[in-house]
Amino acid sequence: MSAPLLITFDKVWKSYGEGEARVHALASVDLAIRRGEFVAIMGPSGSGKSTAMNIIGCLDTPTAGTYSFMGVDAGRLDRNRRALLRNLYVGFVFQGYNLLPRTTAAENVELPLIYRGVAARKRRDLAMQALAEVGLVGREHHTPAELSGGQQQRVAIARAIVTRPTLLVADEPTGNLDTARTHEIMELLTRLNAELGLSIVMVTHEADVADYAGRTIRFLDGHVASDTLTAEEAA
Repeated sequence: MSAPLLITFDKVWKSYGEGEARVHALASVDLAIRRGEFVAIMGPSGSGKSTAMNIIGCLDTPTAGTYSFMGVDAGRLDRNRRALLRNLYVGFVFQGYNLLPRTTAAENVELPLIYRGVAARKRRDLAMQALAEVGLVGREHHTPAELSGGQQQRVAIARAIVTRPTLLVADEPTGNLDTARTHEIMELLTRLNAELGLSIVMVTHEADVADYAGRTIRFLDGHVASDTLTAEEAA
């Protein structure tokens, strides 16, 4: 039995500018992603992949068409309700780790829980659990300057999953890492997808990184040019 739908685009358009200067970043895109999928989004600059990611993460809204998240027409929510949806259901990981420099790994991971009003003891317990899940036991009290790039990205992933989101949106998560650290981070994301049932939508320009996903969607000129499963998923 198929998993329930998490994300749907129904003839989604995203346009910028007016008149002759109007540009269509997305042009009548149809798309469906189910819970538990690990999807890579690829495409050249200007293809629409980043615009699609921003809409999926409820950071932006369509100009026309319908974007549904967990059955809710998220494109019609006002800014405050979209922010609430993001805070409750979406975690983000970016190419830049966006960690507070003078704050320990555990304290960085606790930040989303502070915004939710979680008590200090509970926050620390959840942060320690998330750090253990990303393989950073023993690094809880290190600041970012005391961690490698790969370890910093692990802290960022722990921070993204500490609230147990339904969806993780990853924007070029290995863009600042060398080859060895890239594969470590991708193996971690693959494991979190499998063990936690975490749905992941990842933007990348690297084919070997996209190969870790179960499905790859390629954008070109605002359209979905291809949508393919990996050999393992297709089997």
